[in-house]
This record gives sequence, structure tokens and C-alpha cells, in this order.
Amino acid sequence: MFLRLLLLICAPLCESTELFLIVSPSRPIEGNTMTLTCKTQPPPQKLDAKLQFLFYKDGRALGPALDSLPEFRIPVVRKEDSGSYWCQAKITSVKAKLSRRVQIEVHRVPIGNVSLEIQPPGGHLIEGEKLVLVCLVTEGTGDITFFWFRGARGLSLKMKTQHSLMATFEIPAVRESDSDQYYCAADNGYGPSFSELVSITVRIPVSRPVLTLRAPAAQLVVGHIVELHCEAQRGSPPILYQFYHEDGALGNSSAPFGGGVSFNLSLTAEDSGNYYCEANNGQVAQRSEVVPLNITGRHTAKDAVRSIPSPVPQESTYFNSQAPEQLHFDYENVNIVNGDEVYSLVYCVQQEQPSAAEEPLGTHPGDKDSSAIYSRLKKADLTDMDYDDVM
Repeated sequence: MFLRLLLLICAPLCESTELFLIVSPSRPIEGNTMTLTCKTQPPPQKLDAKLQFLFYKDGRALGPALDSLPEFRIPVVRKEDSGSYWCQAKITSVKAKLSRRVQIEVHRVPIGNVSLEIQPPGGHLIEGEKLVLVCLVTEGTGDITFFWFRGARGLSLKMKTQHSLMATFEIPAVRESDSDQYYCAADNGYGPSFSELVSITVRIPVSRPVLTLRAPAAQLVVGHIVELHCEAQRGSPPILYQFYHEDGALGNSSAPFGGGVSFNLSLTAEDSGNYYCEANNGQVAQRSEVVPLNITGRHTAKDAVRSIPSPVPQESTYFNSQAPEQLHFDYENVNIVNGDEVYSLVYCVQQEQPSAAEEPLGTHPGDKDSSAIYSRLKKADLTDMDYDDVM
């Protein structure tokens, strides 16, 4: 429906001529084009001069001067263009008359389809990278205010107003603590519309790990247990550690919560050489410096005997005696006897009685009768022992 305004043109035009103001479209939408046309009906006849037109809004002329064109065009109408309009028509040297005032309302399109995009895409960043949060709307006119929020509680990060369907917010260098969920909102006067949540994960690449060898002695021999400990001081978990001897893999272990891991190695004669470890948390793999390990010898039987604790007798055994208190026990050191068994040698010596009412037959003062007792204690592990050293 066109808005029509009547204007009675002065006598030189025609007393019956009417002036119409036509608005196209009749319901202007913000962002579109709006055209105002000032038309006479019926057209004036036998005029000595052409009509001149001028358009007004809220008492202010829209053009610099009168124009022979009966139209005025607003290429991109905005909400602020709503107001009271009219037009005038006149002939040179003739007094002009104005049309009635007409109220025009420019309608704004509400915000619709808000989304949050991130750059780089995927939501996985390395510490120090730039994060760009792009808030987009597919519908909405006029100035739009954009908001960015962090976390489920909606910590406000930034607010920006601009005449655009897109706005950006940047974090120049992200940290691991920036890992969270983010969302944005947009409002053009009808209330905010919100995007979905987007998860951001920031990971720290592993630092170069340090390999430490923990040994039971300064001089390593076959049979020793050596602990290889690998640890990276920085890096987001989980971290996978791999241990190497020369170029051969020994094994791996994961640290789900960060820190280091250990690998125990029972030394053999072939284990001398260079060792290193590798740490990897999915961002980049880092290798430690090489640590040398030298094996100087082998365990001997003497070493094994010395390592066995001295036995403590739990039960006494008596031989050739009627009174236990007359016996005296002497213990020898532990020895290897008969190959794979360890024995304790005990001497049982019978002492002379202080007063002899009756002396046993075949017994003279000053004599001692001794017996030897072997008590088996345990089996000995003679792996890698040199029997020649014992014999």
C-alpha cells in the first residue's frame, strides 16, 4: 500500500491538482533501498515552466536544492531513517505549497543463526599460537553488538559494536590455562542470540627429556639391576617414553599425568653401550642426550658367599653327652660344599667335668671329644660363579 499525501498546488498550477508521496517499498526494511516519489494527479496542464521538487524529513531538507526529478532515493535505509516525511512542488517565481507530513517506520531484521568459528580450525593449539574467535550471524540488520564469553559461567571477554554480520576477537599467544569452552552472542536491539559452545585445547610440547642411570655401585658387573629414569620437565600429559640401547628399543611406558617413568634393566655382558630415551605427547618427539654404561666384570662365588648373611642357629643338637651344659659349640664361616648347597659347619666339643665321682670308661682328665655337624641352610644360586675361585 502506498502512502499518499495530498498537496493543493497553488493557483497557477491547478486548483484541482493533488500531490501524492509514494513510498517504495511501502514497508521499508533496514538495509534495503527506499524510494520517495512526489507525483501530481492529474498532471498540471499548460504550465509555462516545469515543476521543481524537494523532499523533507523532520523539518530538514534531504537534498541541497530543488530538483526537476520527482524522486528521492535512499540506497541503504537504516533504522535511524524512520521519521516524518513530506514533499513540495513549485514553479519558478511561484509560491510552493507543502504536502501533509507522513510517518515512515523502517523495520529492523532481528539477529538469527549465531555461530562461533575458530582459527586455526579444529580447536587444538600449541602454546604460543594465535587464537582467533570469529562470531558470525546470517540474519540481522543495523548496528550489531557482539559479545565473547568463556566457560560455563560465561566470563565476559570482549564486547564490540559494528555495522557488520561478523566480528573477531583475538588471543595473540595462547597458554595452557586458556583451554576451555567459548561462545559468543549478537544483539541488534531485539535481545541477544547465542552461539553453541566451542572447546579449545592448548597443549605444551614436551621439552628435551633427561635420562638418569641409577646403579647399585660405581663399578657395574653382570647381574646388577640398573634403573633407567627418563623425565621431561615440561609437556602436556599424557607423555609416552621410549628407552633405547644403541639403536634398539628396550621398552616404553606412559605417564598419564606427566612426570617421568623408570625402566629396570638386569645387566648382562652385552648391555654395555650407549643409552637414551625419547618423550612424545603427540605434538613433537624429543630425544635425550646419550648416556654411556660400562660393565666391568662378573659376579664370583666369593662375592656370592660374602653376600649370604651369617646363619643364626635355631636348635641345638647334642652328641656324645649326658648333660647339655657340658657342650661347647664352635661355628665356621659359611662355605660352598657339594656344588649347589650352602652348609654351616658346627664343632661340638665336650668339656672336662670339674669333679668326677665316676669317670666314664675311656675318658682321661684333660681330654676333649669333638664332633662335627653340618647343617644345610639354603640353596645357592651359582649362576655366573667361578668355581675355580672357590676350590
